[in-house]
Amino acid sequence: MNGTIVMAAPNGARRTKADHPKLPLTAAELAADAVLCRDAGASVLHLHVRDGEGAHSLEAGLYREALAEVRGAVGDGLVLQVTTEAVGRYTPDDQIALVRALEPEAVSLALREIAPAPDREPAARDLFAFMREARIWAQVILYDPADIARFVALADAGLFAVARPSVLLVLGRYTVGQVSDPEDLTPMLEALAPVRDAVCWSVCAFGAKENACMARAIAEGGHVRVGFENNLLLPDGQRAASNADLVRLAADAAVAAGRAPLSAGEVRAMIAGWF
Repeated sequence: MNGTIVMAAPNGARRTKADHPKLPLTAAELAADAVLCRDAGASVLHLHVRDGEGAHSLEAGLYREALAEVRGAVGDGLVLQVTTEAVGRYTPDDQIALVRALEPEAVSLALREIAPAPDREPAARDLFAFMREARIWAQVILYDPADIARFVALADAGLFAVARPSVLLVLGRYTVGQVSDPEDLTPMLEALAPVRDAVCWSVCAFGAKENACMARAIAEGGHVRVGFENNLLLPDGQRAASNADLVRLAADAAVAAGRAPLSAGEVRAMIAGWF
């Protein structure tokens, strides 16, 4: 489909209300934010959950609560993607256990976390086979050209178990003051070149140039992820009022490029062809 997947990442694992008062943390807040993001043009929601202390959690029960609340608010209007991000708290086995227990509609997994070394690749292979059978859309997160080169080798070896694997290219790092630049995409795409036409690739970025990075990704044929997880700022450097503001900018960029945002139904139809 000649359209763009616009994914909203409204909270992440690290930020708090001190960073932005509209950062959604509870299940009810995530549900309310999901409605706004859907209405602004998002088709996928990437969500994190927090424990009673406000810390990042991979507790399946907390995910079930949040997913039920969001689904009740948006119906089928968003594909719901959970994270397996470790944030220094969780092991690959913890991440695998979450996916198997939860069987979510979609999940993101950092390659360097789920298979940090070759000895973890057999377990990762088993997990991707499980996700294929369960028809769970898996998005592999890649942080630099070295990650991408490893992904290419493992894709050639069939580790990801689907006809068209999905990846998220992260332009930058979770560090204070990080500002991504559209040119950061160039070495990532150069590394991805051997499999670029055979994967579904998306981009996320940090700081006030987030939208410029999204426009570059869309022009190159990619998809986008935006929101408070990675960025709180509008292109002029002012703080965004909501996640929906950032989603709307990305959706507008997609329309301007002739690749209008896909609906959740269109995304699901596209994914179905990859299993």
